[in-house]
Amino acid sequence: MADSDLEAIRQARRQQLQNEGGQGSNAGGGNAGGGGGGEQEEQRRQQEAEARASILSQILEPDASDRLNRIRMVKESRATDVENRLIMLARSGQLRQRVNESQLKDILSALSEQQEKTGGDGGGAKIVVNRKTGWDDDDDLDDLLKED
Repeated sequence: MADSDLEAIRQARRQQLQNEGGQGSNAGGGNAGGGGGGEQEEQRRQQEAEARASILSQILEPDASDRLNRIRMVKESRATDVENRLIMLARSGQLRQRVNESQLKDILSALSEQQEKTGGDGGGAKIVVNRKTGWDDDDDLDDLLKED
């Protein structure tokens, strides 16, 4: 990852922290006046989403971004976990280049192994089906047909 990319990520994070700090001091006065707090909260969420999208667009190649979006359609929590890990790696300077699709697959497998070890969110629980035999055995029908 180039120095300009890292600097852009740092600048986006500084902007995000400044926005949160400025809104935090105004939130007390806004809530006393009525329903302004919900609007500020929504605006803060929107800014956080934009900052996340900006950071992810800088650290993900297009094919990796597409895969992450497909994962989000299936399981939102898994995509959020991957995004959090990618942003953490970018902020700590551990990413040297943009993440491609195979690297994203490696991160996904590492996350899934970690969730299996810790118990995860229950989404990976196995379903075991025990079928009873004997009461509806198709072999009996075959035996009857052979006797004729």
